[in-house]
Amino acid sequence: MPSAPPTPESFALAELATRLGLALAFGLLLGLEREIKGKSAGLRTHALVALSSAALTLFALDLASPADAGAERDPLRVIQGVAQAIGLLCAGMIIHGRGGGVRNLTTAATLWTAAAMGIACGAGYWPLAALTAAGVMLTLLFGGIVKRLLPHSGED
Repeated sequence: MPSAPPTPESFALAELATRLGLALAFGLLLGLEREIKGKSAGLRTHALVALSSAALTLFALDLASPADAGAERDPLRVIQGVAQAIGLLCAGMIIHGRGGGVRNLTTAATLWTAAAMGIACGAGYWPLAALTAAGVMLTLLFGGIVKRLLPHSGED
C-alpha cells in the first residue's frame, strides 16, 4: 500500500504543480488518442476534465484540513459532485444514431476516466492515475484490433 499523500496544509507550490501537471498530462494522453480517432471530445476536453477534477479535489482537501476539524466539510462530496457532473456530460455525448445505433460510448468512458485520473492526481495518488492511463491506452489500442477481428458490435 502506498504511503499517504501529504496533508492539505503541507501543499507547497511544487506539490500543487506536480499534481495538476500530472492530471493534465494524463488527460492529454487520453485526449490525444480520441483526437487522432476524430472523436467529438478530444485533446482539450479530456485535458480540461482531468485538470479541473484535480483542482476541485485539491480544493476539497484543503477545505477539509484539520484546522477546520469542527466544520462539516467532507471532500468526498466534491468527488461525488465531480462524478455526477461528468456522468451528465458523458450522457450528453452518447448519441443515438439512425437505426437504433449508439455512438460515442468509448469517448464518454474515456472522459469519465479522465475525471477519475484527475481526482486521483489531485488526491496525491498519481501512481493509480498512471496505471489507469496505461490500462485505458492498452484497451484503446488493442481493443480496436480485437474488435476488428470480431463481428460488428456497434460500439465506437
